[in-house]
Amino acid sequence: MTNAGWAAIRPLLPVPGWMRGWGGRLEEYCHPAILEAVGYLVDNGIKWRAMPAT
Repeated sequence: MTNAGWAAIRPLLPVPGWMRGWGGRLEEYCHPAILEAVGYLVDNGIKWRAMPAT
């Protein structure tokens, strides 16, 4: 995902509770990586052979 694409999508996502002062843990994964993984699964479905090695 490009920086321009991420800049367009970021305002649509909810703000994490820790950023609002509600407490909680910091997120372990970056949002662009999660969105790319979801897009990958939507595109390919759950095909074991199509999953990346890393």
